[in-house]
Amino acid sequence: MSQSVAPTAALRALSALPGPRALEGRRVVVIGAGSHTGRRLALAASAAGADLVLAGPDPRKLEWTAGELAGEPAGRAEVVQVDLADEASIAELAAVVGRFDHLVSTAAMPANGPLAELEPAAVRRAFDAKVIGPLLLAKHLGGQVAEGGSFTFFSGVAAWRPAPARTVMATTNGALAFLVQALAVEIAPARVNAVSPGIVDTGSWDGLGAGKEAFLRTVAERNPARRVGSVDDLVQAVLFAMLNPYVTGTVLHVDGGGRLV
Repeated sequence: MSQSVAPTAALRALSALPGPRALEGRRVVVIGAGSHTGRRLALAASAAGADLVLAGPDPRKLEWTAGELAGEPAGRAEVVQVDLADEASIAELAAVVGRFDHLVSTAAMPANGPLAELEPAAVRRAFDAKVIGPLLLAKHLGGQVAEGGSFTFFSGVAAWRPAPARTVMATTNGALAFLVQALAVEIAPARVNAVSPGIVDTGSWDGLGAGKEAFLRTVAERNPARRVGSVDDLVQAVLFAMLNPYVTGTVLHVDGGGRLV
C-alpha cells in the first residue's frame, strides 16, 4: 500500500507549488522599487498577478518603475514616497497601504570606509535603512498584514564575512538577521524573513570599470557554487519567502556558499 500512496502524495505536493499567477489579487509593497533589484522584484510580482505599492525615497525612480509595469497584463501599481529614517513618513505609508499581503524592503545605505574615517551621520543612515526602518515598518504595518502575509528584508553576506572598512555593513546586516527572528515572534502570525545576498551582479560593481569582469571571475572561482549571483536569484528567493507559509524568522542565504569560504 505504501508504494501506491507515495506517488499520489507526491502529486498533491507538486500541485500545491506556486504557479505563474501565485500572487493573483495579492497586495504587495516593494520598498526600494526604484533600485535595480527592487524594480525586478516589482516586475516579477506584477507578472505573478500582484497589485503593487511602489515605495521609496525618490518619486522619479518609482515612476520609472511604474512606467515599466504599465505594459504588464497583471495588477495595478501605486507610487508612495517614504523615508525609512522618518517615523512619520512610515506612518503615512501605513495609512496609504491599508490591508496588504506582503512587504519587501531592499533598502540599504552603506557606510563603508576605514573605522577612523566613519561619520556618525552616515552610520545612523545605515542603521535607519537596515535596522530601525524595518523595526518601524513592523510597528506601523504589522497589524495590517492579511492572513498568510509576510515581511521580507535584505541582509547581506558581510554579516558572516566581515572585512576591513565594512564594519558598519557587517553590523547592520547582522542586526537585521536577529531582528527578523524577534519580529517573527512578536508580530506572529505575520511572517518575517530576510534574504542575504552574496556577490550579485546588480550593477553595483560597474564602478570597477575594466576591473569588474576580473573581480567577478575571481569571486566565481572561489565560490562553492562557482558562479556569481544574478538579480533573478534574489527575486526567486524573495518569492519563496513570500509564498511558503511555513517559513518565518529565517535568513535565506543567496550567496553561492560565499559566506563559507
